Amino acid sequence: MTVLLWALVAVPLTAGALLAGAGRRGDRFAPVAATAVAAVDTVLAVVAAFRHPHTAVPFLEGAPFGLAVDGLSGLLVVTVAAVTTAVLLFAVGDIGPDEARSRFFGLMLLFSGAMLVTVTATTLPALLMGWEVMGATSWALIGYWWREPVRMRAAYTALITTRAADLGLYLAFGAAVAAGGGTALDGLADAPSRWLHVAAGGVIAAALGKSAQLPFSFWLSKAMQGPSPVSALLHSATMVVAGAYLLIRVQPLLGATGWADDAVAWTGVATAVLLGLVAVAQTELKQLLAASSCAQIGFMVLAAGVGSTTGGTLQLIAHAAAKSLAFLAAGLWLTTLGTQNLARLRGAARRQYAAGAAFTVAALSLAGVPPLSLWVAKDTVLTAALEKEPALYAAGLAAAVVSAVYAVKALWYVWQPAPRESAPREPAPQEPVSQESASQESVRLPLAVAVPFTVLAVACAALSAVALRPVHAAFARTLDAVGEPAAAGWEYALSGALAVATSGAVWVWADRHRRARAASPAVLRDWLGLEAAAHAVVVAPVRGMAALAARFDDRVLDRGTEVLARGTARLADAVNRSLETTIDGSVGGIAAACRALGRLARRPQTGQLHQYLAQAVAAFALLAVVFVLVR
Repeated sequence: MTVLLWALVAVPLTAGALLAGAGRRGDRFAPVAATAVAAVDTVLAVVAAFRHPHTAVPFLEGAPFGLAVDGLSGLLVVTVAAVTTAVLLFAVGDIGPDEARSRFFGLMLLFSGAMLVTVTATTLPALLMGWEVMGATSWALIGYWWREPVRMRAAYTALITTRAADLGLYLAFGAAVAAGGGTALDGLADAPSRWLHVAAGGVIAAALGKSAQLPFSFWLSKAMQGPSPVSALLHSATMVVAGAYLLIRVQPLLGATGWADDAVAWTGVATAVLLGLVAVAQTELKQLLAASSCAQIGFMVLAAGVGSTTGGTLQLIAHAAAKSLAFLAAGLWLTTLGTQNLARLRGAARRQYAAGAAFTVAALSLAGVPPLSLWVAKDTVLTAALEKEPALYAAGLAAAVVSAVYAVKALWYVWQPAPRESAPREPAPQEPVSQESASQESVRLPLAVAVPFTVLAVACAALSAVALRPVHAAFARTLDAVGEPAAAGWEYALSGALAVATSGAVWVWADRHRRARAASPAVLRDWLGLEAAAHAVVVAPVRGMAALAARFDDRVLDRGTEVLARGTARLADAVNRSLETTIDGSVGGIAAACRALGRLARRPQTGQLHQYLAQAVAAFALLAVVFVLVR
């Protein structure tokens, strides 16, 4: 059992480290090796989900390194491993042979392995290690094309924003140690009151930052500078859902504080509504999908706040399938058509019907259209919200309607016939453009692309089976969440009807919206101005303090040091001048006295034997006199 668990996390981490360090020599075999490793890890994840292995090894005093696979983490490890395999299979064709493939596939495996450690962690040390490696590898993947400054700036924005929020986990770790109750995640709720609130606040800050919830959402917009496979993995089943997963995992801690669960629930639903409106206002497909990720994860955060483990987990899994599928289709169009602008993507689905069909399934799932999986997941979350507070249910229902608007908006653009005379397409700023020209006829997808599209599309539909009472009950038992409310028939009917009606209205009125898109508020197109606010509230004051510290260093410390040095030099010169004469004179006098004594000492040394005999007689006589007198 223990070997199985260690293999689950060690296989992708070890293989990823070897590939990332192999350099360009490994580019030829890296895609096949990485895909094979991901497939093997998927098998290990499935076995672990049934066997429920666990382990703990000593690490720090009172803080062991613990990993375990239970019902919740079991579903997540399978999701992470399976989505990683699908994304890497797509990347085989997307990341060309002229790219640093070994580095790319190695970092992707490291990223996936770190997420598996995060998901299976049972103690704060293990969670922190996985959390940190995941953040570092995300920075490297977003800045994969590191020679382009715009991409590195985006990578640093994502890294610094999430790292600032990650300090909350260290705060929670310190509170757990200070409380003396251990660092196990399931024991945080038992901390004394004075430390309980500190731990809860730290965990919430770290989770909201990692999952790009308000007010940290803007970093996810910058993360679009990475390759499409990175976006597909990062936005679906790994980094951005890690925070939501953590909040679901520590629900007892949220409930024990008396305030954290409400704060989390309202933050999640506010993100779902506001970032949904941001998605509606976007004119680029990847930016629309990025904002929709924030909005969809808002439902998972809402689920953590209202205590719906079943709804939050189902939302996470269903979103992973739908969003990775949507990003892979967007990446394919970006590579083959050279643009991500929605107006210039008109007719993209008609050129590649298989990709268009896959994107349609993903978009309709995001819209909550029955019978696709996110329709069931959202209603499961909203049912728990209704029991907690009707206002949360109403806001969540509004967010679900907004999700239908942005999803069908994207769908409308890619299915509309391309205009006969269109301006030349401009290369998208997000990725290098393929040299292949786009054909106006339908293009057959390569097998490496068609397989993940098919698997993910089937998953989007198959997960809706959880709406059936026996399946829902079995799903809840797996998560050890028996007793949580299941959505009633009228709730499914209401949300499904709203999704279908909204989707139809958007499809009919989309052309009018397209003509009026310039009238959409700039604040929505600019992601609510969150980045500008962060610069004004955090970056500018920090830079101001740094400038003041630099001026203090230059004008006070540096000048003070220079004045002290000059004073010391002058004092030394004065001392030198005043003491030099005295010391030199004293040394000269001693030397002269020594010379005089030397001259006197030489006088008896005549070389005459009779004089030496007389001197000896005189000396002995003197000694005899002294001897007599002393006695």
